[in-house]
Amino acid sequence: MKMLKTKIGDFFIHILCESKNLRTMLERNFHTYILVQNTQPDIAIKIEEGFGVSFQNYNVEISKDNNQIIYRRADYVIKVDSDYKTASISVHDELALKHALMNLFSSFIVYHNWGLLIHSSCVIESGKAHIFAGQSGAGKSTAAKLSYPRNLLSDEATLVKITEEDVQIYNSPFRSEIEADSFSGNLSLASVQILIQALQNKREKVVKSDALFQLMDKVFFWPQSQEETSRIMKLLTLLVKQVPVYDLHFQKNNSFWELIS
Repeated sequence: MKMLKTKIGDFFIHILCESKNLRTMLERNFHTYILVQNTQPDIAIKIEEGFGVSFQNYNVEISKDNNQIIYRRADYVIKVDSDYKTASISVHDELALKHALMNLFSSFIVYHNWGLLIHSSCVIESGKAHIFAGQSGAGKSTAAKLSYPRNLLSDEATLVKITEEDVQIYNSPFRSEIEADSFSGNLSLASVQILIQALQNKREKVVKSDALFQLMDKVFFWPQSQEETSRIMKLLTLLVKQVPVYDLHFQKNNSFWELIS
């Protein structure tokens, strides 16, 4: 069984996987990271293929068994200890694996009160990061593609570290269509755009309370306790306190960048 050593955000991760097909997908999206000898991973994950059926819906059942949390969907099951140190994932296919890893890592960073995984694309402009969020079909991937040749930090799930001093964005391996480039490190988040397709470009600042409400359903998360839900709300509150959020009405061309940069 081959081990992939990688890093996501500030965390070192060991992934064991026997399936050649799944390893190819992992190696394509999760860059190998050379660890200092004897460095212990923040979480170790074992992945197996052959579980369940193909994708049915996004419904995830959550249960607890002794010292273990179990996330179950038709096409995957995750079993992780309550300290989020070791986990096993059984999946049906590559899509199930991507969604399972997003589920696990989202829960992992919320457990550590580190940040959030937000359903959005994210683009670099003049050394700052800008998020494009919205409902399904709003144009997140479209905005990412139209932003070329600007570098992308995500095209589906943006990795956001949130502290009381700053909000930082890291390169996300959780991709939909556009593969991650070699960018490492992190950048400050300068703005969040809530996308609305329109015939004319217009950007309007959203008051903090409305911004919090609009971002709540953009977080990739399946809460298994009230404590976790409270952590997410506190993290989102810190985000909108420090970063301006806008409604961005945009045409399907790159002219919307004139309103941002």
